[in-house]
Amino acid sequence: MTDHADSIALLREIRDDQRLQLQRQAEALELQRQQFEMAREQLERAERLQGRAEALQGRAGKAVKSILWVVVPVLALLLSLMLWPYLRYMFG
Repeated sequence: MTDHADSIALLREIRDDQRLQLQRQAEALELQRQQFEMAREQLERAERLQGRAEALQGRAGKAVKSILWVVVPVLALLLSLMLWPYLRYMFG
């Protein structure tokens, strides 16, 4: 009778251990899902930020081009006005 009771107790202990392991596996799986969701959200945020950065860089490039179209001729004019008296003296 004690062998039978010992066997039943052992089987119950095995069953309880298996339930505990399944519960721990379920908790670990849920934690992995949460971590995956966090990683996915961070990736989406990084992609949005990258898109915004690319748009800003494009606008900055256009602004620099337009500024250069104004600044370079003004600088050339100023340089020629500064050199005019010297050139007039040398060749005039």
